Formats: sequence, C-alpha cells, structure tokens
Amino acid sequence: MSDSDRTSGAAESICPFCGVGCGIEYDPSTDGARGWAGPVNTRAEVCPKGVAAWDAVEDPDRLTTPLVREDGELVEATWADALDRIERCFAGIVAADGPDALAFFASSNCTNEENYVLQKLVRLLGTNNVDNCARLCHSSTVAAMRDRLGAGAMTNSLDDVGEADAFLVVGANPAENHPVIFRSYLLPAIRNGTALIVVDPRETATAEAADVHLAVRPGYDIRLLNALGATIVAEDRIDRSFCADRVSGLDEYRTFAAGLDVPAAAADAGVDVGSLREAARTYANADSAAIFSGMGLSQHHYGTANVHALLNLALVTGNLGRRGAGVNPLRGQNNVQGAGDVGALPDLLPGARPVTDDAARAELAAEWDVEGIDLPAEPGLTEVEATHAFGETVRGAFVLGENPAVTEPNATRVADALDSLDCLVVQDLFVTETVEHADVVLPGSAWAERGGTVTNTDRQVLRMRPNTVPPGDARRDLEVLCELGSRLTNEPGAFTYDRPESVFEELTRVTPQYSGMTYDEIGTDSQRWPFQEDAEAGTTVLHEETFATGARHAPLRIVEHVEPADAVDDDDLVLTTGRVIEHFNSGALTRRSDRLVRMAGPQRVQIHPDDAANRGIADDDRITVESERGAVSAIAEVTPAVGRGRVFATFHTADPLVNTLTGDALDPVAKIPEYKHSAVRVRVSGDQDRS
Repeated sequence: MSDSDRTSGAAESICPFCGVGCGIEYDPSTDGARGWAGPVNTRAEVCPKGVAAWDAVEDPDRLTTPLVREDGELVEATWADALDRIERCFAGIVAADGPDALAFFASSNCTNEENYVLQKLVRLLGTNNVDNCARLCHSSTVAAMRDRLGAGAMTNSLDDVGEADAFLVVGANPAENHPVIFRSYLLPAIRNGTALIVVDPRETATAEAADVHLAVRPGYDIRLLNALGATIVAEDRIDRSFCADRVSGLDEYRTFAAGLDVPAAAADAGVDVGSLREAARTYANADSAAIFSGMGLSQHHYGTANVHALLNLALVTGNLGRRGAGVNPLRGQNNVQGAGDVGALPDLLPGARPVTDDAARAELAAEWDVEGIDLPAEPGLTEVEATHAFGETVRGAFVLGENPAVTEPNATRVADALDSLDCLVVQDLFVTETVEHADVVLPGSAWAERGGTVTNTDRQVLRMRPNTVPPGDARRDLEVLCELGSRLTNEPGAFTYDRPESVFEELTRVTPQYSGMTYDEIGTDSQRWPFQEDAEAGTTVLHEETFATGARHAPLRIVEHVEPADAVDDDDLVLTTGRVIEHFNSGALTRRSDRLVRMAGPQRVQIHPDDAANRGIADDDRITVESERGAVSAIAEVTPAVGRGRVFATFHTADPLVNTLTGDALDPVAKIPEYKHSAVRVRVSGDQDRS
C-alpha cells in the first residue's frame, strides 16, 4: 500500500481483537502496528495479536470488489449490481413471507455506530431479528446480571480492581486471553499480596499463578459454586451488615446451603474438598474480593444458572458496590459490550430497553422521525435460533463481519442451513468459510480504515481513527450500511449520516448510559457509562447505593444443578474448548498472520497421560476425535494440564473445525449454546502424517 493511501501520520486507534481496548496505531518504521499509551494500556504495551493487527489490513487476499454468485461460482460485480441484487432478493422475501423471514447478524468486531445503524435498519424494516456474536460468548452473563443487578456489565473499573485482597477467576484465562489486563492490573496486585483463586478445568497460564486452583469437572460449575456458598454460610462468613442492608432472600439461601453436602458436591465437581473450603475462606475473609468470569462459565446450556450461582457469592459476602470488589465479566471481542449497548440484540433496544417497552419504541420512532411507523414489539430470533430456522421460516440473511460457519456449534448443521437460504449476504474482509456459502459478498473495511467508537470490557467508550483507506473498490462499512438502509427500508432519510460522529450524536440521545458523551471529550482518552458530566470520565463502580434495577436490595437465588446436555458413557471423554494468546474468534484474521501462525503452531488436542495411555495414544500422534455430530483429525498433546476424563481444543481453526463436534442445546433464558461440554471418543488415527 503506497504512502499516498495513508492518512497523514499514524492515528491513534483501538486494537480490533479482545475487549481490553488497547490503543494501537500504524508504525511506519515497521509497516505494522505499535501500541500507544491509551486509557487501558497506559504504558503502550500490546499483546502478540495487537502487534500483528496490521497483517490482515495489508493482506493481498483482501476482498476489494463485490462478488455475486453466478452458476454456482462467485464472480466480481459492480456495487450497483450487488446492491440491486440484495434489494431485489430481500424485497421479494419480505413481500412473500414478511420481514421476520430475514435475519441480520451484527458484529461485536464493528463499531458502535455501525451496529447502531444496522439495528436501526432492521427495526425500520419491521423485524427484531438482529443479534451479534455476544450471544455465543456472554449472553448468559448479561441475562443473569441484568435480572439480579440491573446491568449486564463489569461492576467495577480496571483501575480499582487492583485494590482487591482476593481475586476469584471463574472460567477465564486472562493471562492468555486478556494479557494486558492480567499483566498491568491483576499481576501487580497478586505480587503485592492479593490472593488468586482460579476455577478452570485446565492448568492454564492464569492457574499457574493461583494460590488455589479448583480444576472443576466440566459441567459441574453449579455444584462447585453452591459448595463454596454453603461453606461460607456454614462457617458464618457472610457479611451480615451488607446482607441486612442490600440483600433479600438470605433465610431461604441459608436453608438451601445447610442442606447441601459439601464433600459430595466437591466430589461431583472433581475437586478436593479441602481446597474448596480454602478457596471459600480466602474469598469470604477478604476485605474486598473481585470476581472475574469468562466463557468457561457462560458457554453452557445452563450458563445463566451458572452466573446466578456466582452472583450469590458476591452478594452473601458483600462484595458489590465498592472499589476492589464486584463481578466483572471479561469480554471477548473488542466491542461485545458496545454492540449490545446500542441495540444489536433481538430483545433489547439501544440502552438495554426491552423491545416490548411502548415508551422506548415511541422515543426511537420520534428520534428517527418515523412516528407513523409501528416499530416491531415482538422479540426477534437470537443468532443460533435464526440458523435453526434457516431454510424454513427464515429465507434470507445478512452477516456483517462474522464467521458463523466456524463459530457456531454443530458446524455441519450450520453449513447445511447456510446453503438452504434463498439469499445469503456477507460483508467481510476475506473469503471466509461463511463467504463460501454466500450469494452476494460485499468487501468490508478493517479496523485501520474506520472511525467511530467501541466500548471495552469495563464500559469505557473509546475512539477509533482511520490510519488508511479501504483497498481497491472496497468501501467503509458505515457507508455500505447506510446505503443498504436507504434501499431496504421506506425511510431513506433516516440514513443520511455524513460521518460516524453524526451517528454517535444520535445514539447518545437514545442510549441513556451514553447520554452526554461527545467525541471531543472522549478524545484520546475515554468516557465510561453510565456517563455523569460531573464525574471525570463516568461511573467507575456500579451499585454503590442502589442496584441498577433501581432497588436497594438484590435477591439471593436458589440454583439447582443442571446436567450437561451430552450424556457421557464409559468410553467417552469430555471436550471443552477455549482460546490461545495468538488467535482470536474464528481465526479469520489471525490465521492471516504468518507470525501468529508460527507462534501458535498446528491444532492440537490436549489429553491427560492416563487417558492417552488407555487409548494407545502418544504425544504428537494424529488422533481422531468424534462426537455424535461429526469427527475431526488433530495432533495429540499429552499433558497433565488437562484433567482426567477431558480433552481440550481451541476453536480458531477451520481445519480441523472443532465446532463440528460441539452441540447446539440452548440455555432456556439466554439462548447461548453448549460449547464447554461435548461427549467425544478419541482414538489413534490411521494416518500418522504429522506434517
């Protein structure tokens, strides 16, 4: 890319990967990315993914022109031809089956402004069938926290959690998945004496630093968390003052806890009862204790119940509404928080207001100057529900910057579902596994080519700035979405934004948490929601006097164990999945970087030495892993880091596609699928070519 294609000098932007929100920019000396001292990475440090962030931007395989499918093949087309085809196909579907026959996948890797415009388009079209991949990550966390506390977000800031005397990390591995948070915020506190308790089936890089590691048996988180709560109650380690002032349902919870057999629960969860009791005492005795949770807790068909059991621990010990104490989900993509905040969800409008709220819909209609239109009041389909309906009640779909062919569970079913659509439109940077099923493909813009805002894991709204322009005939995503809004709805005037800032100004008027924020005041710093103009940057600690529900009290909740969706036979092992530091999401971007691929190496499946010996498997053997949904081939990594009876694999690669094995049983509340517990059988493959 020539110098003339770049903006003048390096512009401060935000890393496109995890939800930490590190500042990065173009480095002309290396033709790559470097960190700058942003609000989160104050020392300008970045992880390996951040260093490689520019690799995808300049990849020679970038899509640079629209594609349409002709005679089974994707061929180049003009923008006019591609947009005409989308307009014609979607209009035909709406005319025949109504707007609910369309589904739209927003993107947690796109800006607040882009997600806001897409959800606006969808609702003006007459449906609430819009969702984003937060559904696959933390929807159960959000559901439980909104129900009990009134807000589905970190209760604290990164700046204050270091004041905790104890960290309880459940189903998260920040040392690898959120390395700047771990190195800059958690590790210094640990070195200064903060105790670390880790609940994770594997011995991860985070668990290696733990004072207590509870290697929970996959699928038995509720049993473990209830046993922690029962120990706290039995040893009278509850915070009596906080419970009297801020908690309801204590008597019922005491009765429930008293009836729980802690040693039996520990045995079911696969952990030593002595270590469990030590963890309970360490957490409850701390003056301030902060919980961090991740997808290991949320990605279950009972994920919402998991989070409810975790919230009980914070409430009964008084670890909410204070600095250094709270419940803090660590977000996966760089704008998981923001995509939900601005309404890219099937049941919530901007500002987390239900689509069933008449007043909220009327306010949106007034802002959009469409009072004559009745915005849809019925909740739409979630992402996985939509793919289940592809080819039946859903006839067309639009996918923005996501790769569901890789990221959704039961991938063979998903591939068939994508092919069953009358019209699939994908807007992305590359020919991904999802693009291979598309009828129309629109070239998208990369992080370094867009302006706008994203909202990080601790509710900081941060500005992105373009460092370059899209290649070839590609256009910026916001421009494309506005064009689609003008074409697909009857309100073309609702999409006449001249810049991202114009969209931001509008979304702050209909998203109460963002009200009062401005681009200028965010600058190269941040503003945090809920925003308060008399605060320096916004509210750091939530729930100090009342909970976000508006109530003074939050309830304790009785949570019963739920069996995993996959039954495990004697010869089965349990597959659980996760991430590595070098890769991100489906790997569609990070697999483009030679440096990251070299660091990560080939796909391996971790298996315990005893399980390997019982199956005649040696380290580096090629093995076959099978579930009732399919089979994959990978390389065995024999290690005690993964416990007996379980295997571990990442989900970043398309070959092998691990989500071929995972099930799509859904949580009844959050509709999140079961990724962390799949019954599999493992054997030595006949082909031992390890190349």
